[in-house]
Amino acid sequence: MRVEVLALDSVFDLGLSAVLDAFQTANELINVGGLSVAPFDVKIVGVRRTVKTSQGLSVPVRPPAKRSPDCAVVPAIGFKMPGPLEAALARPDVADAATLLRQWSQRGAIMAAACIGTFVMAESGLLDGHRATTTWWLAPMFRQRYPNILLDESNMIVKSGRNVTAGAALGHMDLALWLIRGVSPQLAALTAKYLIVDSRPAQSAYALSDHLVHSDPIVQLFETWARARLKQGFSLDEAAKAVGASKRTLARRMQSVLGKSPLSYFQSLRVERAVHLLKTGNASVDEVAAKVGYADGSTLRVLLRRQLSRGVKEIRRAG
Repeated sequence: MRVEVLALDSVFDLGLSAVLDAFQTANELINVGGLSVAPFDVKIVGVRRTVKTSQGLSVPVRPPAKRSPDCAVVPAIGFKMPGPLEAALARPDVADAATLLRQWSQRGAIMAAACIGTFVMAESGLLDGHRATTTWWLAPMFRQRYPNILLDESNMIVKSGRNVTAGAALGHMDLALWLIRGVSPQLAALTAKYLIVDSRPAQSAYALSDHLVHSDPIVQLFETWARARLKQGFSLDEAAKAVGASKRTLARRMQSVLGKSPLSYFQSLRVERAVHLLKTGNASVDEVAAKVGYADGSTLRVLLRRQLSRGVKEIRRAG
């Protein structure tokens, strides 16, 4: 497989290195594992003659080959907060990168991006109408900037069509292993063992929901109201009144920040609270159900089983 890694100025050092080291390790292990797998041909390319990482290191880039790669990988650029990232996305080299990505895609390349690199790919329009993931704490900005993309920031890897996107920071390693697995599951497993990389099917275990909630005053007010009313139950009319917004505005802000409806988030808070009570106390499922507003334990049991099943499916997808 011919892989071209597109490095833009201020590329995220860890992300670029993770991708390169994963493929290099895989190549070194082909003979060790006695595998009949062709080595990965990995090149670092750029749309400018010189590229420096976000830490100021020079990257030995070459111009993109005339022949399109089998796979294009876009690592993150080193802008972790919305303001600086928005300014970076307006750079001419990002626009040129978007043009190159469209050309590669039209010629049949697998298009892959990780972390904030997903924003660069989104700028090309290639993700429009597709499912994608991104850096979890920038999900509100991603949804607002790219409303035509079906964002699922809870997952570490999301494949849609020929596009593959990965979550934050070390998601670069997950992305590289996913691409290696597409060629040889055995080689990917061996590479992960040598690099001591555990399976991380979801970002949700790492996401700080408080960070997202507190980014919007209406969402923050809703969370405070909801946590105080878990036992009493949900009312959209009362919720909107409590936060001082219309029902439509509340729903729109919840979708933009958390990707959930007010009712869906309310239910997730109930389950979160129930799991905490079950882990930290001796109450039965029926007793806990009553404390979080369910008439009996059967509903809570169904929700807990559904949550467990979802986690198992995510692990299987990642494998």
